[in-house]
Amino acid sequence: MVKFVLAAGGSAGHVYPAINTARAILDLDPQANVTIMGTERGLDADLVPPTGLALELLPSAPFPRKLDGQAFRFPPKFIASVHLARRFLKAHSIDVVIGFGGYASAPAYLAAKSLGLCIIVHEANSTAGIANKLGATLTPHVAAMFDGVISGARVIGMPLSTDIVELDRHQGQAKAREYFNLPKTGPVLLVFGGSQGAQSINAAIEAALPQLLAAGVSVLHAVGTGNIGASGPVIDSAGVVYRTVPFISRMDLAYCAADLVVARAGAMTVAEIATVGVPAVFVPLSIGNGEQKRNAQALTSAGAAIEIENSAFTPDTVVSKVLPLVLDNQMLTKMAETRREMSPTNAAKELAVWGLSCP
Repeated sequence: MVKFVLAAGGSAGHVYPAINTARAILDLDPQANVTIMGTERGLDADLVPPTGLALELLPSAPFPRKLDGQAFRFPPKFIASVHLARRFLKAHSIDVVIGFGGYASAPAYLAAKSLGLCIIVHEANSTAGIANKLGATLTPHVAAMFDGVISGARVIGMPLSTDIVELDRHQGQAKAREYFNLPKTGPVLLVFGGSQGAQSINAAIEAALPQLLAAGVSVLHAVGTGNIGASGPVIDSAGVVYRTVPFISRMDLAYCAADLVVARAGAMTVAEIATVGVPAVFVPLSIGNGEQKRNAQALTSAGAAIEIENSAFTPDTVVSKVLPLVLDNQMLTKMAETRREMSPTNAAKELAVWGLSCP
């Protein structure tokens, strides 16, 4: 029996690839033992338990990006996380550690290296983060979603769920719209900003709502946890709907329901959108190493998506650019067909096979 730790931690963009890879491992080898390693401050505790997978949490010790109080507190916190990770790996006789670049990854990589375990690194973004740069120096087994991110990495795409990989948007549209209580016919705009929402996107969409509804466009808007207001859905006299939810767990159905997506350009979002073939407007957030803009670049350069800078995403932009696009069926069809040709879809299985055969 092969025993795995899949190290993630932090955002949904790190946790979901770990979950999807865990499921692929268990599909190939039901006797395998898999634990997700995350952090106490991340979304791991919310997203992993419902899957039935084992979860081990480490104290959060993000790498400091500037010389401040956090930088001075970082070394003892990080060392403690490495010791805790090592204790867990040794006590549970773990064979393989697969890391996805979240806060738990760097401690897991160092702990695994000290024990002589097999390490596999997966980098999802177009610019590698600090944890995966470290991990890539400790192992020859490195995978990436994009070419050229880490020297020598095998390009395999993003580990996605089978619900996304096997999704037929058009066949599932009626069921999806019923699930979200959306109109059976007419254009639907899906808006989300990641697991925490996006204030600038939220504000622009809400301000442009009268024009969207007047044009017959229904909106499914994931505003982020804690951002839901007291009011219910807005339904106009023609049955057009504006529906808000804090977070969408069934993204497969959300993509089916939508004709166009407005979203940030996190690596998971870009990969899912490319795979299911739903047209998108990306509003990259300038965080970390600026990876969101680069994540979307292949799709926007090919004409498979459009990009609007975060600072330029205003109510006027929604009306002048997003609204005409969601009403243009010919353009949406062209974008969708281009998109589906651009994303590998077998990454979770590739990582699973790699891990099960890892020396």
